[in-house]
Amino acid sequence: MKKQQLPTLKSDAEAEAFVAESDVTEFDLSKLVPVRFELKRKDKSVNLRLPDDLLTAVREQAQRENMPYQRFIRLALEKALQHAKP
Repeated sequence: MKKQQLPTLKSDAEAEAFVAESDVTEFDLSKLVPVRFELKRKDKSVNLRLPDDLLTAVREQAQRENMPYQRFIRLALEKALQHAKP
């Protein structure tokens, strides 16, 4: 049985109603991507000098991943620290 495509929902209310009334196992979820919500306040800033080509590469990669480059840098730092834990 072919699974249905997810509908386009235009508001939180539509999304809540869809989840409440639908059996999501009937839908093709293969193209969904995880979304990380950043709710914690960022209260510190850092100045960082980078070579121009590195900053350009970071900005291009962040754009490919549809996020601001500063968030991309923050996530890269968090990921590096997770891997460095003993």
